[in-house]
Amino acid sequence: MASAFSHAAVALSVGIVCPPRQLPRRWLLLGMACAVVPDADVIGFPLGVHYGDLLGHRGITHSLAFAAVLSIIISVSAPSRSLQGTKRGILALYLFVATASHGVLDAMTNGGLGVAFFAPFSSARYFLPCRPIEVSPIGISAFFTHRGVVVLQSEGLWIWAPFLGLAMVMHLWRRLHEHP
Repeated sequence: MASAFSHAAVALSVGIVCPPRQLPRRWLLLGMACAVVPDADVIGFPLGVHYGDLLGHRGITHSLAFAAVLSIIISVSAPSRSLQGTKRGILALYLFVATASHGVLDAMTNGGLGVAFFAPFSSARYFLPCRPIEVSPIGISAFFTHRGVVVLQSEGLWIWAPFLGLAMVMHLWRRLHEHP
């Protein structure tokens, strides 16, 4: 898996690319949380859930179906006074992309059993053809070791730099075109 820091950074970057009038900035924290939520599946380990099970790590919570259901539930539950119809759809799309990005990043790591993108319809697990990201250790204490530093360096190169760079370019482009 990629680290929680990187999952949140991708959601933030994707949100910044959206114009603020379409996706109010107050929703960015929610998107960042949605991008991290799939790793809640690690609570299954102490409960005896095996890594490769449907409810195991990188199982159903990393699927596209989970991302769709979570984003729909949250966007439908959002107070109507803070969203109009189109904004509700944009919020749902943003939350879907933020949540689904979790599985995509994990499928780019060099460890684990792959990602069950199509759960619950298929238990097959996948990696992407390009897997340059160092897999992050599971657990907070294991992350704060030399291994964690190696992971952050890898994520800086393969996740943070491209996504934050894209966000900066889009933000600057929007500012130049909104203020002639």
